[in-house]
Amino acid sequence: MHGVSPGECAIRLVKAGAQIVGVNCHFDPMTCVETVKLMKEGVEKAGLKAHYMVQPLAFHTPDCYCQGFIDLPEFPFALEPRILTRWDMHKYAREAYKAGIRFIGGCCGFEPYHIRALAQELAPERGIIPAGSEKHGMWGSGLEMHTKPWVRARSCREYWEKILPASGRPKSASMSTPEGWGVTKGDAELLRHKEATTSQEMRLKTKGQKLGGNPTTTPRTI
Repeated sequence: MHGVSPGECAIRLVKAGAQIVGVNCHFDPMTCVETVKLMKEGVEKAGLKAHYMVQPLAFHTPDCYCQGFIDLPEFPFALEPRILTRWDMHKYAREAYKAGIRFIGGCCGFEPYHIRALAQELAPERGIIPAGSEKHGMWGSGLEMHTKPWVRARSCREYWEKILPASGRPKSASMSTPEGWGVTKGDAELLRHKEATTSQEMRLKTKGQKLGGNPTTTPRTI
């Protein structure tokens, strides 16, 4: 947004004394992991050293622009259909670890079962089986005792790694059109109000917007 690459941003942070650099919030896990990879690459090319962290959203954000999920029409009270599964979290934890990231966590949308999934995926490296695993098992192994045979057949990693979950929402849009305000810290638009927004101000802010709109459009390349 400000013309500074992730790599350059990380270099400036390390030179300013930061021991840990990374990103949190606004985007999905894989977007955040790829961003930290760019930061790590920049730091190493500059001959510097740092530890790396990542704390993404627990929401899918393939349609977001540079400001992330705050521009989505679903923000903040209708994001649940975008929630990641625990199996998405296993993939995220593994990719983050492979990238050299050692502070791996989560931000908005994360639930306890998401964090447990991260810990389960990295149990071999950590040497610790996370609490709760005895009930749910690793990769669905807790389903081995289920009463339905077709559900018992799902008690394996292969099944869950290949699953493509349905949204379950009739006529749901595949993606949204972000509003793209393009403002950030320091802009007059972002001054915190001391009182509630007036009706007149609200009309000005929403002029030209389709409230509650979520048109189905062809995704743009960002």
